[in-house]
Amino acid sequence: MKTVLRKRLASGSIATVLAFATVISGNTAIAKGDAAFTLSAGSALGTVSEVDSMDFVEMNLSAGASGIVETSYLDNPQEMDEYKAKYEEELQAERNERYKLAMAKTSDYVNVRTNPDTESDRVGVIYKNCGGQVLERGNGWTKIESGEVVGWVSNDYLYLDESAEEYAEQVCKKYANVDTQALRVRTQPGEDTEIIGLLEVGTDLETMADDNEDDGWTKVLYQGKVGYVSSDYITLSLDIPSGETLEEIEERERLAALEKAKLVTTYSSVEANVDDTTLLAAIIQCEAGNQCYEGKLAVGAVVCNRIRSGSYPNNVHDVVYQRGQFTPASSGMLAKALASGISDSCRQAAAEALTGATNVGNACHFRRSGGREGVTIGDHVFY
Repeated sequence: MKTVLRKRLASGSIATVLAFATVISGNTAIAKGDAAFTLSAGSALGTVSEVDSMDFVEMNLSAGASGIVETSYLDNPQEMDEYKAKYEEELQAERNERYKLAMAKTSDYVNVRTNPDTESDRVGVIYKNCGGQVLERGNGWTKIESGEVVGWVSNDYLYLDESAEEYAEQVCKKYANVDTQALRVRTQPGEDTEIIGLLEVGTDLETMADDNEDDGWTKVLYQGKVGYVSSDYITLSLDIPSGETLEEIEERERLAALEKAKLVTTYSSVEANVDDTTLLAAIIQCEAGNQCYEGKLAVGAVVCNRIRSGSYPNNVHDVVYQRGQFTPASSGMLAKALASGISDSCRQAAAEALTGATNVGNACHFRRSGGREGVTIGDHVFY
């Protein structure tokens, strides 16, 4: 038994009509025997062709004309399912060839394993906003290469195909690589605007999002300032961070421990009486009362480092109350802390700092973390 389907087909350039495809108005088609398709409204009727096999038939319609295809196929569910499976396999193969990027879908990190199962050994990790190249696809798992890490990751923790590209565009930095000698950097888009710098070929500049993007110009970050370069002379690329092997993680942590050890030391003690100790504990409570003990000790160490430095007053009281330095001292918060009582942990941190202990080396400053190099402890960076 055969079933006949009558569907309209739009005119224009060639398109391929596969199972359940949509033919956009303005296209001609190459129709498969079991094709089922739709097209935009407004198409006129034209010639008729009948397809009696599973072969391709090319429909070349004249501009402005449309047509009807009568597609006939064997009314056999098994044969239809086999064809659908083959079509989907071909479609997936095309997608696999086009899309080679995978991005981690996690709030922290995902494990990379030797084989596509959770029982396999870990070879490394890929962190949030990191990605890699797809090497092989399996059943629910994908083999990727990210830096030195090569292994399998569960698809549950990956962005793949279009989603990977879209996510990378959102979270990764984009750079402009200069393709020409002496590319001018300008204050505003346009050849008649002020020049603020010249770039050599091969120079990379971080680009910036521009809500009012002007055609032909790219907004960049140049020596800490906003500038514009001609888009004709640059190549844009995404900086996609890589994962780490277990060996790389171990080495990084080893070096970090060595650096931390350099910062954890004992300097000369600071002379202080009971009132000085209480005052130091109070400023620690105001600045780091909600932080871990290491964060409290670090604030106390900063005060003591200033006393030892020679660039600040030589006692606790004058350092704490020095104009423009510690906000709680001028805002009244410090006075309230002294009046209401100080926690034992802040008192302990003050006493330890006064003996010369420090976990931030000779740092004399701290601020909220983010945007500055230094030793980060809790919510603060010390420098």
